[in-house]
Amino acid sequence: MAGLGQFSLHEQALAGGQAEEPLVDAVRTALSSAVGSNAPPIPEFPDTESRLKYLRWLGGLSERLKRQKPDWNVRKEFLQTIWYESRRSGLDPALVLGLVQVESNFRKFAVSSVGARGYMQVMPFWTRVLGDGDAGKLFHMQTNLRFGCVILRHYLDREKGDLYLALGRYNGSRGKAPYPNAVFGAKRNWEISVA
Repeated sequence: MAGLGQFSLHEQALAGGQAEEPLVDAVRTALSSAVGSNAPPIPEFPDTESRLKYLRWLGGLSERLKRQKPDWNVRKEFLQTIWYESRRSGLDPALVLGLVQVESNFRKFAVSSVGARGYMQVMPFWTRVLGDGDAGKLFHMQTNLRFGCVILRHYLDREKGDLYLALGRYNGSRGKAPYPNAVFGAKRNWEISVA
């Protein structure tokens, strides 16, 4: 589990190890498509009210994230990608932001002692299983966030919707409380009312 406090630039992330296991075709397809994509996703909305809710979410969380990501364009692209990838995977964006906070404290180039990489501390074996094995691609924002969200969704499906167990599986600490509790606690920092 990554530490919950502020990291210096020289500290490692302390993520546990995700276990390599067989994947269903839908997971393999979703992750493989992330490796080939370089552009941040552009959100689309069915109506004006949905767009306004998104903009309120973006504005509110942008202020909260300013300390970790001072540049507005970087913050906007990061939040836009979090919103897109979490919703695409059927996850709560606040949960994904909480997981990112715990795993890497929002550091794009974080590397754990077991080799997990990037914002969501994805293990390098995922690139070998799904593509060319270039673990450096896990430092690409959209690739890392897509992998992380799809992997968490995969674990949530394997655990029949039990988020506590899915988070433990994600971290390699299944059945132990500290990691899921840390993510649930961090999630509260990113919950926002946009009604």
